[in-house]
Amino acid sequence: MVSINKLYPLAAAGMLIVACQAQNRTSPTNTESQAEQTTAAPVVERKVSKANPIKDRKVKVCTIEQYGDPGFELTDHVDLWDRLRAGFAIPDQNHKRINRYIDWYKKHPGYLDRVAKRGQPYLHHIIEQLEAAELPLELALLPIVESAFDPFAYSHGRASGMWQFVPGTAKAYGLKQNWWYDGRRDVVASTNAAVEYLSYLRDYFEGDWLAALAAYNSGQGTVGRAIRKNRKAGKADDYWSLKLPDETAAYVPQLLALAKLVANPEHYGIELSAIDNKPWFQAVPIGSQIDLSQAAELADISIDELYKLNPGFNRWATDPTGPHELLIPVDKSVTFTTNLSQLSKEKRVGWQRYIIKNGDALSTIAAKFNTDVSTIKTVNGLSGNNIRAGKALMIPAAMADDSKYSYSADQRLAKVQARKPNINNRYKIQYQTQAGDSLWVIAKKHGVSVRNLAKWNSMAPNDPLKVNKTLVIWADNGKDSADNSVATNNQTLRKIYYKVRSGDSLDRIARKFNISVKQIRNWNTKARKKYLQPGDSLTLFVDVRNISH
Repeated sequence: MVSINKLYPLAAAGMLIVACQAQNRTSPTNTESQAEQTTAAPVVERKVSKANPIKDRKVKVCTIEQYGDPGFELTDHVDLWDRLRAGFAIPDQNHKRINRYIDWYKKHPGYLDRVAKRGQPYLHHIIEQLEAAELPLELALLPIVESAFDPFAYSHGRASGMWQFVPGTAKAYGLKQNWWYDGRRDVVASTNAAVEYLSYLRDYFEGDWLAALAAYNSGQGTVGRAIRKNRKAGKADDYWSLKLPDETAAYVPQLLALAKLVANPEHYGIELSAIDNKPWFQAVPIGSQIDLSQAAELADISIDELYKLNPGFNRWATDPTGPHELLIPVDKSVTFTTNLSQLSKEKRVGWQRYIIKNGDALSTIAAKFNTDVSTIKTVNGLSGNNIRAGKALMIPAAMADDSKYSYSADQRLAKVQARKPNINNRYKIQYQTQAGDSLWVIAKKHGVSVRNLAKWNSMAPNDPLKVNKTLVIWADNGKDSADNSVATNNQTLRKIYYKVRSGDSLDRIARKFNISVKQIRNWNTKARKKYLQPGDSLTLFVDVRNISH
């Protein structure tokens, strides 16, 4: 920070275009929590904060005439880290748990630099939103603890995005979630929700930021019960004295350790790469659905860069029902806007004319063209799900090959499922889910843990399963070695001939051998006809470990 009376007038005038700030120089006070909690979502009566650590810190834009006004002090925040430090307002803490994480970060200096670079496109926007809400800027480091600044992060607790919202809290804070779009991953929408939620928790815990942060991680009910338990036992009720889940006990110290490192990197031997104190992206209205590969071309950027700025979009295009805006790098926003204005809405996605066949359903047609039933119905003016063979449907379709949309939900899942775990003696099974399946049932059947099964399929352990979903299972190659079966392509596959019996159906046979009806039809021309006859012979390729006896 540079004082105005130490600058020559012309230098001072130049500096005024950088920033000026009104600050309260008194030290913020740390207030004990008096709150009681009930739920993780804000459905209880809010308490009014008695202490807002930066309540009086107002960030203002000033003119050349104002530089001498009382309360204004020039700041030269060319580097975003300097701006971040200037807004730190959580009372300084010293605790062995904080020191433990400081030591870890000091031993792994590359980690912090990698994560900071990953968060660089988002950090300026986050800081601006926190300043506008008069929240401590230490909170801008929270996505490092939550997700390592990965907007595509998905946790075992069903939390998603940079700020790690679970579905219930996301819904409470207005984050839209559907097949096309997940607002928990949207940079702007999720940051707005996080700022609102953190403001609520600050008020609820009457300015006690440590309790508020703990509640952001484990829910206000968990923290509230811990506070009440300590009070009832006559113990201290500050954060450090509370009995909290292990994850929460580690969560707050991690943030406080990061704040100490950022506040004084030289002291801890940490080097932070400079980040320009200027916006990285601009929100550009688009007015309608657009294919993301085409949007990237219009902006003259890669589709991967577009996805990383707009990670809320799950598929090959934006959500047809909105939000109708894209985040575009600042230096490309004019190019994108100009090119977009020359493209009619009808040409922003590809189109396929499809003739309905016997046996078709809207759901199967939607799956075929990687879209959803609602969009097909809207485009074709259908009020119900009934369709007639021979009629034509217009289907919005991707303009590029599926592999080009590398950060779409399907492509991200494919990458996860193709990744072999760092465990010896494992072979890969592709399992088609059936009615009545659960991750627990499937995991038990194949001798793996629920958590690993979920991880291999980019799921959380308590995620619901849909019928006919393909799961990857890395089964233990040694568990069933006594069966003397021969492994082929890392799977114990056998070619067998199955004679159809009275009462058999393709579905029943598929269930017996843990394969899909589609596979049976692909392997057997006769299985493509409407009915099977007793005595028919079918060729099947089955993993003998998966046969239902």
